[in-house]
Amino acid sequence: MSDKLLLKALAREGVPRRPLWIMRQAGRCLPEYRALRETHSFKALSGSPELAAQVSLLPLRRYPFDAAIVFADIMSPLPALGVHFDFAPGPVVAEPIRGQAGVDALHDAQVECLAPEVIETVARVRDAVPDDVAVLGFCGAPWTLAAYLVEGRGVKDFPTLRTFAAAEPAVLDALLAKLSSAMADYLIAQAKAGADAVQVFDSWAGLLSLADWNRLIRPHLQSLLDT
Repeated sequence: MSDKLLLKALAREGVPRRPLWIMRQAGRCLPEYRALRETHSFKALSGSPELAAQVSLLPLRRYPFDAAIVFADIMSPLPALGVHFDFAPGPVVAEPIRGQAGVDALHDAQVECLAPEVIETVARVRDAVPDDVAVLGFCGAPWTLAAYLVEGRGVKDFPTLRTFAAAEPAVLDALLAKLSSAMADYLIAQAKAGADAVQVFDSWAGLLSLADWNRLIRPHLQSLLDT
C-alpha cells in the first residue's frame, strides 16, 4: 500500500484530508520561478532536465504539498514526430497540418526520442522528493495537440481547426490516432521513469459541443487511457 496521500485518494481509499498540489506546475507567481524566468526562456527551462527539475521542486520548498508536477510543456514530445515549433510566447508551429500529406509526414517516433529531457526530469524529481510525495507526469490530449498543429498557434476560437474538423474529418481522425499512440508511449515512459500518476490535459476540449466531442475526440482519448 502506498504512503502517498494523492495515490490513496486516486485509489478511492480513505484519506484524512484532500491531497494538495499546484496544478500549473511551478506556480507562476512564485518569486523563485519569476527570478529564473528573468534569465531563462520557458523553452530553455523546460528543455534542461537540471533546470526543469529545479523548477518542479520549487513549490515543495515553500509548502508541504502532496505531489510535485513535472515542469514541461505539452508540446515537448512533438519534435520527435517531426514537428518544429517555437514559443512567441505561446506555441507557434512552423508548418501547420492542413491535409493528409501533413499527417503522413509525421514520424512514427521511437519511445526513447519522445522528449528524453522530460523523462530525465521525471527521474530527477522522483529522486529528490520525499517518499510520501507523489510525482505527476502529464501529456497534452490528442485534440489539444491537434489544435496547435492545425491552427499553427493559439488563437481565439481556433477557426482554422473548426473548419478543418468539419471539412476533413477523416484526416483529423488519422491525426488524432497518431497523436494518441505517441502520447500513450510518452506517458508510459514517464511512469517507468518514476511518475506515480499521469494526467492528460485537454485545454481546448471546450471548443466542441458534447456531441462532437463524443464523436470526434472520445474514441482517441479512450484509446490513450486504455493503453
